[in-house]
Amino acid sequence: MKDICPTPKAAAAFACLGHPGRLAVFRLLMRFAPQGVRPTEIAAALGVKPNTLSHHLADLTGCGLVTVTRQGRSLFYAVDLHKTEALIGYLALDLGRARPDLLPKALHEKAHLMPDTPFKVLFICSGNSARSIFAEALLRDLGKGRFTAHSAGTRPGTAIHPFVLEVLTRNGHDITGLRAKHLSEFQGPAAPQMDFVFTVCDTAAAEECPPWPGQPITGHWGLPDPVKATGTEAEKALVFAQTYGALRARITAFVALPFDTLDRLALQTRVDAIGATPEAE
Repeated sequence: MKDICPTPKAAAAFACLGHPGRLAVFRLLMRFAPQGVRPTEIAAALGVKPNTLSHHLADLTGCGLVTVTRQGRSLFYAVDLHKTEALIGYLALDLGRARPDLLPKALHEKAHLMPDTPFKVLFICSGNSARSIFAEALLRDLGKGRFTAHSAGTRPGTAIHPFVLEVLTRNGHDITGLRAKHLSEFQGPAAPQMDFVFTVCDTAAAEECPPWPGQPITGHWGLPDPVKATGTEAEKALVFAQTYGALRARITAFVALPFDTLDRLALQTRVDAIGATPEAE
């Protein structure tokens, strides 16, 4: 049986999350979980003052839902997934007595992902002009028919970056039909229901987004934006090639997963591990 949070600790955690500001910080950190986020990035995403954010983070770490680590000169705040699991377990299993009518139906239906059709996968970044396009093309070709790959942007540009098309063509990918798309194309009632949703930039992960229908497995595989690279044309082209290489390593690992033997929890763990590999930095 999973650990369940003791009532006093659960009460303290719920009281902490009862403040709208702290709840907003916690929700943002959950989108990056299990990775950590710098306070400056949290403040920019939520539009809060640094001193206000500092109080929120102190309260969240104080009640045990968030941890803080130092890497060089930077502090990174991350959700403590074990404590969060215990808190949710208290709510669902202790208070709710595990009543099936109180638990999301999709979680029961998708204990294992074994569809009769290819897995539908969506990659999201801010502009949908580079990283998510790379990922879409890579999964389409490396997946060998087992995946239907899509990509979209929260604020897409009008065209795919020329360096992206150059790198894809050089590596043997068919660029026919690739285009920049807005995320809204995948959020309407007629949109395909995704099995996996990945954010490949921090900006997209921080965007406010409603829950995805069907509770797809999600992952944050953030990479720096190659479009922002500076230097000579050759130096910029190298950054795009490196971004392609990092995504190729991730997606190669993803398509090699034994999907028919892994349940949702195991798949989520593998997805998180892929995003934490050195290639993802």
